[in-house]
Amino acid sequence: MQQEVAFVTGAAQGIGEAIARRLAKDGFAVAVADMNTDKAQAVADSINQSGGRAMAVTLDVTDRVQVRSAVEKTATKLGDFNVIVNNAGLGPTTPIESITPELFDKVYHVNVAGTIWGMQAAVQAFRDRGHGGKIINAASQAGVVGNPNLMLYSSTKFAIRGLTQVAARDLAKEGITANAYAPGIVKTPMMMDIAHQVGVNAGKDDEWGMSTFSDGIALGRLSEPEDVANAVAFLAGHDSDYVTGQTLIVDGGMQFQ
Repeated sequence: MQQEVAFVTGAAQGIGEAIARRLAKDGFAVAVADMNTDKAQAVADSINQSGGRAMAVTLDVTDRVQVRSAVEKTATKLGDFNVIVNNAGLGPTTPIESITPELFDKVYHVNVAGTIWGMQAAVQAFRDRGHGGKIINAASQAGVVGNPNLMLYSSTKFAIRGLTQVAARDLAKEGITANAYAPGIVKTPMMMDIAHQVGVNAGKDDEWGMSTFSDGIALGRLSEPEDVANAVAFLAGHDSDYVTGQTLIVDGGMQFQ
């Protein structure tokens, strides 16, 4: 059988890296796409050295032409294109009064436009190869319930859930599914920075900042990136072929739907 190919954005560290490694472990050939060329190459090299198959792709997800080119390059080099994980994102702390037009444009271009460009490129790749595929988008627990001090981030993640549902309806007849995953409080560099900024804004320390997000987790611990990668692996694999338009919440029980 032809090896299936997955393309993961923001895959040089954190959740994206964990997803790339898990999908490689599950047998996918993986494109490790990120703006940080050196880190993306290091992840790809590590996967290859462990017996997997991976390539690094330098990518700015806000550039529509660049995204299309990266997807086509991946499909050509790895031999197919089956799954896209639109994981790249920004999560700055944004109290209402702090939001500027420049910051709005930056966050929305990465989190929302970058996801749309990825979806467009993936759909074209699926169609060109005459088969369906899977679109998997990064939402957030903060895109299910609004989180304090995260107006821009939360609102973009609410948008991700909406565009995922629209894509699921529009593309179902072509055998293309679209789902999202919504991590909770994950131990990543981005989350640590958010906690730091929340603490600074309140005149408190980093531990206090993190506690504002981690209170009430039923399982009693913060998430590891691998917890999220495990859920994405389900959405990428064939056990989820009858699942579309859904947001899979992976937050340890912070909220229940």
